[in-house]
Amino acid sequence: MVSEMRTSRMTKSVNAAAAITVALLICAPWCIYSEQPRRLMVNMTIVRNASSLGAFCLDGSLPAYHIHRGFGAGARNWLLQFEGGGWCNDIESCLERAKTRRGSTRLMSKWEVFSGILSNNASLNPDFYNWNRVKIRYCDGASFAGDAVYMNGTSLLYFRGQKIWEAIILDLLPKGLGTAHKALLSGCSAGGLAAFLHCDDFTKYVPSNASVKCLSDAGFFLDERDIALNHTMRSFYKDLVSLQGVQKNLDKNCTGSHPLPELCIFPQYALRFITPPFFILNSGYDVYQFHHGLVPPSADPRGHWNRCKLDPAACNPSQLNVLQGFRRDMLVALALFYKYSARGGMYINSCFAHCQSESQDTWFGVDSPRIHNKTIAEAVGDWYFSRRLTNKEVDCAYPCDTTCHNLIPANTSSGISFMNFNILHILLLVEELI
Repeated sequence: MVSEMRTSRMTKSVNAAAAITVALLICAPWCIYSEQPRRLMVNMTIVRNASSLGAFCLDGSLPAYHIHRGFGAGARNWLLQFEGGGWCNDIESCLERAKTRRGSTRLMSKWEVFSGILSNNASLNPDFYNWNRVKIRYCDGASFAGDAVYMNGTSLLYFRGQKIWEAIILDLLPKGLGTAHKALLSGCSAGGLAAFLHCDDFTKYVPSNASVKCLSDAGFFLDERDIALNHTMRSFYKDLVSLQGVQKNLDKNCTGSHPLPELCIFPQYALRFITPPFFILNSGYDVYQFHHGLVPPSADPRGHWNRCKLDPAACNPSQLNVLQGFRRDMLVALALFYKYSARGGMYINSCFAHCQSESQDTWFGVDSPRIHNKTIAEAVGDWYFSRRLTNKEVDCAYPCDTTCHNLIPANTSSGISFMNFNILHILLLVEELI
């Protein structure tokens, strides 16, 4: 019996060692990249005169951005990237948010890594590496669109996203934005939604003869019922619009023509009113929308979807049908844009991911996701510089795409991070073996 136990332990140790070796081999390229010493770190710039405009983060701190100067042929071109980070739609969640880096520049990292679309390396970001690149920090909780103040005698919250946007733009104008030749307004997640909301407004600040275009990465949030047939996202956004005074900053053409004006925060309703050329980068199985809009915890109290959320390969046929239906609804919502927008671009892949432009391995790398052998960076560049007649790429349905980086959200002490689920499975295997 003792001999058998020793043999069992030895076998487990050998298996664990083998699994660790495989995990390290698979992780190696990612680990090497993430630890390479030549990362571009950019310092924070506080907008000192923002208070004169009434522009404050949730907690009253001043807004901020990070800027890395362009050079050479890109010295007069500008790329602005809205930071993402969700929203708060009630006083309780906004008070909590105000105590974190999502609501206060005092609590933010003062240095940010610029990678992907923000990289200054021509081999990693061939079309925008030498532009002036700006990361706009997110601290208002309403995609830079609110304009209100909450005060009850003991608590004070500033819902000044619209003012923050204006203050940062005004701070950048004398630094060269006011004489830009080319400009791209972009953003990821809640920042991707901000790109929809501010695209037209952006054109007012740059020269009339400048080439101005907009890009939303993982910002095409759908007005979709969840699996319990509730309008979870619609209800959430309705409260957000009301609390933070967003409606007056939504597109007037949209709100004037929609029976429910507050729904113009959804890109599918506002998109047809946006004038500048627009590029939509999104996953057909966006994991944020999958986890919070399609299958929120309130719609799955017994956790039947937990394994499916962790790994698409663990989804049963019924669950896969629901996910395919979500992708189909996204494509239907984009159908008119796909067919009639001559200047628009689109890259809808079938990766379980959320935000793919700021991460180097998904933006432009040796093993980056591809549609028709085209990376995201190549598709965006072809669209911006009009190198092709058509710039709309739509992937085949899951699980056909073998180039995907399927990034599944995992809770961390600092919020939400993403992990490749293939690596996650190996780590779980190691845990079981040990």
